Amino acid sequence: MDSKLKEWTRAIERVWSAGEPDYGEATRLVSEIVRASGEAILRQAASQALPILRNAALDGADPGVAKAARRRLGIVLDVLRDLTTPKFGAREMTPKLLTVEERARKMLGLPLGRNLAGAEIRRAFRHAAKTMHPDAGGSEAAFLELAAARDALMLLPAKKGA
Repeated sequence: MDSKLKEWTRAIERVWSAGEPDYGEATRLVSEIVRASGEAILRQAASQALPILRNAALDGADPGVAKAARRRLGIVLDVLRDLTTPKFGAREMTPKLLTVEERARKMLGLPLGRNLAGAEIRRAFRHAAKTMHPDAGGSEAAFLELAAARDALMLLPAKKGA
C-alpha cells in the first residue's frame, strides 16, 4: 500500500505543478483514492475534495470554483505527503525496558549514573514512604513495591563486592 501512496503522491504533484491543473485527471485520481485507500484520513480528505473537483472539471467553470478545487487538491496532497514522509527519531520505537536497579532507583527518586551509599538509599526510602504508606493515603501494594525497591538497592552493592 505504501507504494500506492507514493504513486498517488507523484500523480497529484504532477497535476498540481501544472500552470492550469487538469481537474478531470485530478477528479479521476481523487476518486481512485476514495475507493482504494486504506487510510481513513486520506479517504476523508479525498471524499471532501471530490465534489469541488468535479465542478472545476466542467467546461466554463467559475474561476472561484477552480481556486477552491486547487485548495482542496492541495489538502489531499498534504495528507499524502504526511503519510509517505518517513518518521525520524524515536517516535516509532518501543521504550527500552528498565533493569531492576534502574526501576528501583527511579521509584526512590535516586540518580541513575553513580554509586549510592546505604544512608542515601534509606533517606530516599523514608522520603518516598511519606506519601506511599497506607496510613498516609497510599496503597499497600505501592508501599510494598517501594520497600522491595529499597531492598534491591541495599543488596546490590553486596553483590558487586562478592
